[in-house]
Amino acid sequence: MTVIVRELRPGVRADAAGFAEVRSLALPYIPQTPDSVLHQLTHSHPDARFRQFVAEEDGEIIGTAQAGLAHDSPRPGQGYLNVYTHPGRTRRGAGSLLVRTAEEYLAGLGATRLFSWVPDEPAHRAFAERRGYRPSRSAHFLRLDLAHGTLPPRQDPPPGVELRTAADYAGDPRPLFELDAEATADEPGDIGARFTDFEAWVEETWKDPLFDPELTSVAVADGRPVAFSAARTDRARRRYGSAMTGTARAFRGRGLARLAKNDSLHRARAAGYTEAFTGNDTGNGPMLAINTWFGYQICATEVRHVRELG
Repeated sequence: MTVIVRELRPGVRADAAGFAEVRSLALPYIPQTPDSVLHQLTHSHPDARFRQFVAEEDGEIIGTAQAGLAHDSPRPGQGYLNVYTHPGRTRRGAGSLLVRTAEEYLAGLGATRLFSWVPDEPAHRAFAERRGYRPSRSAHFLRLDLAHGTLPPRQDPPPGVELRTAADYAGDPRPLFELDAEATADEPGDIGARFTDFEAWVEETWKDPLFDPELTSVAVADGRPVAFSAARTDRARRRYGSAMTGTARAFRGRGLARLAKNDSLHRARAAGYTEAFTGNDTGNGPMLAINTWFGYQICATEVRHVRELG
């Protein structure tokens, strides 16, 4: 049995389905579907040079890789690759082939520093370190049982604040783009991001097939969005994911992010979602405290690894 690595074919539905299935088995904490796989491939910013690769054995997709450039980072030359294999199809060489293919692709684009998320397990970390990657930041995945858990009661917004949903901005989402850009710029991480391209944000984020505007709650003050909790949902598996929760700098420290996230979680449970997932950088104490207050529990951890090329 021979394992081969090739690019995902956007016109072949079975490729997207196999990619999504492997990723869902290896990384069940992030909602993903064949449609979201294809959307990311076809709507990523051109400067990201984003590619998806699959490892295939006898016609079955057993491994996946995503690779691209951090085009929205103020520091040039940074690339990323994230590799996951089917949990039941390990030790076939798929992971090694995927890493090599992605590294060669990124090196050809001029990348000099590569980042990769690695499950915080001895075998996975050893795999990365044998290939020249060193550990850096870590992040937790957290799970909340929406079907049987108890959410904090809904709260009334403070004076001068009202709760809306992202659906209210369907005609003009630019105010949400501006809020997302401000919150993302302050998010802890190895790769800084600066959102400046509204049209690209619309294509990548607003039109993401998993983005759920009805479950994305927005706190509004002074006539503009000042805090939000974005939702991505896998309707078939009844899984809800918090894509991003943030607050405008001038309104931080007032509990508005918690207010928005609580509203979003209540909406999700009312809509029939049974599991909620989120992710936090381990150094993001305020957000971890908020999620602990909701009842989220850590279910897995990943460690970002870095390799310098050249």
